[in-house]
Amino acid sequence: MATDASRGGTPSLLSTLPKELPLDFLKEITDGFSPERKLGKGAFGTVYKGILQNGEMIAVKKLADNSPVAPEKQFQNEVVNLMAVQHENIVKLVGYCHQAQKKVIEHNGRYILVDVVESLLCYEYAPNGNLDKCIFDTSSRPDWKTCFNIIKGICQGLHFLHKEMDKPIVHLDLQPANILLDDNMVPKISDFGLSRLFGEEQTRINTINVVGAKGYMAPEYLYRGEISTRSDIYSLGVLIMEITTGEKNFSSEKDMSARDFVRQTWTDEHIASKYSSLDAGSLQEVKTCIDIGLKCVDIDQRKRTSIVEIVDKLNGRHAP
Repeated sequence: MATDASRGGTPSLLSTLPKELPLDFLKEITDGFSPERKLGKGAFGTVYKGILQNGEMIAVKKLADNSPVAPEKQFQNEVVNLMAVQHENIVKLVGYCHQAQKKVIEHNGRYILVDVVESLLCYEYAPNGNLDKCIFDTSSRPDWKTCFNIIKGICQGLHFLHKEMDKPIVHLDLQPANILLDDNMVPKISDFGLSRLFGEEQTRINTINVVGAKGYMAPEYLYRGEISTRSDIYSLGVLIMEITTGEKNFSSEKDMSARDFVRQTWTDEHIASKYSSLDAGSLQEVKTCIDIGLKCVDIDQRKRTSIVEIVDKLNGRHAP
């Protein structure tokens, strides 16, 4: 989101906010977490649009009451670490709230007053929504050049999380709903680092229970709980194939790793028929992306291509 500061004017209100924000302030800017402000819902909570006094926007993720949040000090430490993550293709975490408040709940037929900790994460706002809303609708689908840049941006963001951090961050829930687009259609990976806030196994359990995530999870992660950067590569492969073809993988309870989608016949003829108007160079980019996608979704995780090789190939540093 372009800010006053980035345009050379006075600093934006967002840049002057404290990192730890009061719950009342977040209630106020989201109109009391109004359904009209709801931007989306994921494995760990609901995201609302927050509007600051000067009109700037912010995305406020209200974590579900039953989210397995770490103890206060650990939560704050992890959030502060995640706020230090700065990359063009990663959504910026700009603030948080971790505040106890009194709530009346029913227990054994009686109403009692308890302390409930409300946890919220505040992110930069992405005006063009998520990838899910644009790549499968033929009326709004971007041209190939934009699609190719989106694929490259996602891969660069994942390269940063896997290779350029002190300790790799495994995303565990890479899917179109978690790729946001800014006003220039630059992709930004969101919901990264939740495995550090909640623990990897709890992240896996919550993700499996959310319908939208099915079809993007690597088989070894889904069925055996094996967690590594290679499980993200599998998800990336499905994502690349979806963006390239405009075809959505419709997974089912019996096919939660989208093997039917992967096994489709991605022949040169099939691709050429979809992109009949492209020049030879662009058509080669399409074929390269399909080739990368197929190598990412190998059932044998040891055979999957690495994020380093993917970025090199997309930037023309290796022959396709």
